[in-house]
Amino acid sequence: MNENDPNNIIQKFRIASRKYSDASIFMHEAIARKAGLTGSDHKYLGVILQHDRLTAGDISKLTRLTGGAVTGLIDRLEKKKLLKREFTKDDRRKVIIVPNMENSMKLLQPIFSELQQKTTDLLATFSEKEIQIIERYFTEATSIMNETTNNLNNK
Repeated sequence: MNENDPNNIIQKFRIASRKYSDASIFMHEAIARKAGLTGSDHKYLGVILQHDRLTAGDISKLTRLTGGAVTGLIDRLEKKKLLKREFTKDDRRKVIIVPNMENSMKLLQPIFSELQQKTTDLLATFSEKEIQIIERYFTEATSIMNETTNNLNNK
């Protein structure tokens, strides 16, 4: 098989991509266990931490979880003091979810610090142009995955 054959290059890329995806899932499951969370709760917490305040409906839209599943998620994360519920003054039925960044970082930072350092060291071996290409790939691949997810959820 010719090393420069475009089909071989694409096949090698797909194999590397699949290995990366698998390793990412296994690593995040291990991180979650170490932090006392489920893999899903760990990833959903990461989504929630990207926002200052959310409603349960917002979380449902972001994660595509049902209302009941979101309530369970909020209950579990609140029990671990990783977020809290706040009631609005105007409508006591409306609940705002506020992530507790301090507690979340206290829990996750020690686990992630070595990973972040190794990733930074790895990126330092690439040129700015190479990093821009990698970033472009991840950005566009994420769009494709989001589109696929939306299509699957709407069928």
